[in-house]
Amino acid sequence: MAGTLRVEDLVAIDVHTHAEVSTRTGRASLDERLHRASSAYFGVAGRRRPTLEEIAAHYRERRMAAVVFTVDAEHATGTEPVPNEEIAEAAAANADVLIPFASVDPFRGRAGVRQARRLVTEYGVRGFKFHPNIQGFFPNDRALAYELYEAIEEAGAVALFHTGQTGIGAGVPGGGGIRLKYSNPLHVDDVAADFPELKIILAHPSFPWQDEALAVATHKPGVHIDLSGWSPKYFPPQLVRYANSLLQDKVLFGSDYPVLTPDRWLADFAGLDIKDHVRPKILKENAARLLGLTR
Repeated sequence: MAGTLRVEDLVAIDVHTHAEVSTRTGRASLDERLHRASSAYFGVAGRRRPTLEEIAAHYRERRMAAVVFTVDAEHATGTEPVPNEEIAEAAAANADVLIPFASVDPFRGRAGVRQARRLVTEYGVRGFKFHPNIQGFFPNDRALAYELYEAIEEAGAVALFHTGQTGIGAGVPGGGGIRLKYSNPLHVDDVAADFPELKIILAHPSFPWQDEALAVATHKPGVHIDLSGWSPKYFPPQLVRYANSLLQDKVLFGSDYPVLTPDRWLADFAGLDIKDHVRPKILKENAARLLGLTR
């Protein structure tokens, strides 16, 4: 078993990486049609899905830690996710580099709430990933999701929401049935207002709702923004401006690995006009504090 995570030894903490395949079941979290569409959207057609051990090795080689998760959207897609327990156990075996998040489909109801509590208490899961587009729900659906958020808030865990455009389904007729309307950050604003102690991450530059995301993160103390899924050279100017100023303590490095590698992201980030004292906050310090790795 690998040693414990030492923040001081890390170059960066990537808060957004995907476990796309299970070595136990042999199944992938996306069907092949959506996988191909996502890979084509990101310009990495033909890529293979790395295993959890390969993800750990990739980040260990770079002296980085990675938050890793699946997306449980079985109700909408009929596809079983990579088991949360498998991810958590792989993270425990690679505790020097992997930080486990989970994903619970809101449509699992009270069984999902019980699952979330168990994943925190028995497996040390630190957060939960939601992908409203793929899961097919509005984040502010009280009847569907609020009991699950309550459990996450009580556990002190993080809720990470995909926001904005998604490469999954892009280019497929009808977008593969995936609707973009669910991913407006303003839906998460309701969640932040109703659960003031819940730690929230808005994932990605939130095209076409970037200004909405900045407004929510500025207004709600518990809301952060991760910068995954886009090369930094394409970041909207207002996002860079806020990252350098009002949100310098609430913006987080994320790559979206394996569709975007940390190497590519960091190389482009080096050319971004970010203040010297802000760079370490984005790359590591903000995430370490949010995840409870440092005070």
